Amino acid sequence: MASRQQLNNIPLRKITDFKSKLTGGGARPNLFEVELGFPSAVGIDNDTLQKTRFLVKAAALPASTVAPIDVPFRGRILKIAGDRTFETWTITVINDVDFAIRSAFEKWMNVINKMTDGTGLTDPEEYQADAYVHQLGRDGGILRSYKFYDVFPTNLAAIDLSYETTDAIEEFTVELQVQWWEALRGTSPNAGGEDIA
Repeated sequence: MASRQQLNNIPLRKITDFKSKLTGGGARPNLFEVELGFPSAVGIDNDTLQKTRFLVKAAALPASTVAPIDVPFRGRILKIAGDRTFETWTITVINDVDFAIRSAFEKWMNVINKMTDGTGLTDPEEYQADAYVHQLGRDGGILRSYKFYDVFPTNLAAIDLSYETTDAIEEFTVELQVQWWEALRGTSPNAGGEDIA
């Protein structure tokens, strides 16, 4: 327990100290852009690819997880590092009247496993693609990017319909499996940090 003497030696922190450490005013969760890729087997046009940059309304910067291994020893537990795992990446998409992005995901899932007979592509190179999420700065530049390698959709959520829902635009979520991800330095002058190898 700290003594009164030790507590008195702790310098008083001021709001100006806090302000000086909050570089660029802080990163904003609403300043982001998602860049999706689709396998060539899906046959998506460039207009649909560009729409994803605007109509993906929610995503996440990825979590980083290294699972522990518990090793018992004489009534105690030694924790050692286990394998790295990669969580499912979920995005939320605004649905416009041409259903372009939803149709693209429906086609993608259908080339993996057809609804009619259960056949589909078996080579991962043919049904997986890369995706990016970019954290943007207030200057419009990219502060940091995350590249998701070899993703593919495993859950395309339902869109609820109701006579009682007014003044709303449809949206849906997509769950994508991720092989691994990489953090990349952004292009903004304010971008910091190093790439993660």
